[in-house]
Amino acid sequence: MIRFALKCSNEHSFESWFQSGAAFEKVNASGMVSCPDCGDTEISKAVMAPRVQSGMAKRAPETDPIDAATSAQPAPPADIEKQIRELKAHIEATSDYVGDKFSDEARAIHDGDAPERPIYGETSLKDAKSLIDDGIPVAPLPFVPARKTN
Repeated sequence: MIRFALKCSNEHSFESWFQSGAAFEKVNASGMVSCPDCGDTEISKAVMAPRVQSGMAKRAPETDPIDAATSAQPAPPADIEKQIRELKAHIEATSDYVGDKFSDEARAIHDGDAPERPIYGETSLKDAKSLIDDGIPVAPLPFVPARKTN
């Protein structure tokens, strides 16, 4: 297993484990790797320092390198994770998912051409900026919609 530092086209950084470099390339080429922040599937490897163990350091034979690497990562506070899960559940229960038609639907609601209701979905950064410039209130969500997960 190898851990790669990754980034999306929106410059969000994150890490993920893969069986090998070739496995990452295959999965990424199929569009199955997505940014946990925005759901973008245009992913590339970020610059990362190799993890080298010096000859002086001894690792206990029973230590699993994957467990050791992941346990060294600071975990986000549990209450934040819980709040994000609750927010996601609330939005998915009370809003209409409009997928990649978000910009069109938000504009139609704002212009009175569609019934007013809460919606969520995906849009490009360019389209989101255009909506904001036109006075249409939008905000990024701190999660990837369930229909867009790997």
